[in-house]
Amino acid sequence: MNTDETFDVVVIGGGPAGATAAHELARQGRSVLLLDRAGRIKPCGGAIPPRLIKDFAIPDELLVAKAQCARMIAPSNKHVDIPIDNGFVGMVNRESFDEWLRARAATAGAVRRTGVFEKLSRDADGTSVVHYSARERHQRGEGTPAQVRASVIVGADGAKSQVARQGAVPGVEDTQYVFAYHEIVRAPAQEAQPADYDGTRCDVYYQGRFSPDFYGWVFPHGDTMSIGTGSADKGFSLRGSVQKMREASGLAGCETLRREGAPLPMKPLKRWDNGRDVVLAGDAAGVVAPASGEGIYYAMLGGELAAQAAHELLATGDVRALRLARKRFMKLHGTVFTVLGIMQWFWYVNEKRRERFVKICEDRDVQQLTFESYMNKQLTRKKPMAHVRIFLKDVSHLLGFARV
Repeated sequence: MNTDETFDVVVIGGGPAGATAAHELARQGRSVLLLDRAGRIKPCGGAIPPRLIKDFAIPDELLVAKAQCARMIAPSNKHVDIPIDNGFVGMVNRESFDEWLRARAATAGAVRRTGVFEKLSRDADGTSVVHYSARERHQRGEGTPAQVRASVIVGADGAKSQVARQGAVPGVEDTQYVFAYHEIVRAPAQEAQPADYDGTRCDVYYQGRFSPDFYGWVFPHGDTMSIGTGSADKGFSLRGSVQKMREASGLAGCETLRREGAPLPMKPLKRWDNGRDVVLAGDAAGVVAPASGEGIYYAMLGGELAAQAAHELLATGDVRALRLARKRFMKLHGTVFTVLGIMQWFWYVNEKRRERFVKICEDRDVQQLTFESYMNKQLTRKKPMAHVRIFLKDVSHLLGFARV
C-alpha cells in the first residue's frame, strides 16, 4: 500500500454535503480527494427550494419536476391544498443529482475515487491516514486495500458516520436516529392515472397508519414518483406503510423501480469536529430538519461551511477553525431546527393533534409565512400582524377552542 500520496483534504462521502465540500475546496485551490461508495442512493423525496437552486447554481435540466402545490392530508382524509405562489419547488432524482454534484467537484479539480472507507490511523508525524477499499462500480467481494494521507478530513459519510467514530468526534455515540424508506415507482400513464392525480403536486399524509411519529409522502419526479415514510418506532413496518399509501393514493399498480432505506439523524450533533483534523457535514453532522425531514439544502450548506472551516485551518494552522462550521450553521438555522423539533414533538403525537395541525394550515397567513420561510431558508420577519394572528389561532387550537 502506497502512503506517499497526500492531499490537503480527503472528503469521505459523495452525497450533496461531500460533493459540495469537495467542489468548494477545489475551487479554493486545495488538493482534494473525494471518496465515495458505488451504487448508493439515499431515500429522499428530492425536493429542493429556490434558495438552493440559486445559491448552488443548479441548472434547470436537473429538475425532473416543478411542484406547484403541496397537499396536506389529515387522519380524517380532509386535505388542505397549499399553492406555491409565484414560484415552485424543484424536484430532483438523487441518483443523477448527486452524480452531477460529484462531476462538478471533479471539474473544479477534485480527484474522484470509488471505494469504501475502512478506518483512520496516523503516521509517525501525526498526519491522518485514510484507509479504504478501492472498488469499481458494482464490484463484488473484497476491494484492493489503499490509503492516503490527509491534513484535514471531511466526514460526509451519512448517518452513523464511521468517520465521526474513527475520528473521535465527541458525543457521536449519543445520536438518535429515525429510519426512512421509500419506493421509486413509474408514474402512471395518462389513461391509468387515478382520480385527482396531479403530477405537479406533493402529497403529505399526516396519518398514524402511515407513520406514528412522522409523515408519509407521495412526491412527483417527472416520469417517476417517490412514495415513502419514516419513523423512530422500530416495530412499525415502513414497507407495509408504503404499500398502504400506494393503495390509498391509487398507485398500487405502478411499476416499482427500486426500494431504498436509510437511518436519519434526529437533530444536529453537539460537536462537528474532533478538535484536530476532522470535521463533519450533512447527515454525519445531523442536519436533517425535524418535522419536515428536509436535508438536501442543509447538507449542501453544511458541506460548504465544513469546506470553509477546513480551508481556514489549512491557512492558519489554528484547529479552532473547525468549530466554525457548526457555529456558523447554527447561527443561521439553529432557531428553525428548534422550532421544527418542538412542532414535530407536539403535533405529530396522535391523530387528534395531526387533525388540528392540518386544520391550522388552512389559514392563509400560515401558508404564506411558512412557504416564504421554506423557499428562502430564513424566518420571515415581515408582516408582524400576521404573526400575531397566527399566534392567537395556534392558541385556540392548542386549547381546543377551534373547530376541526
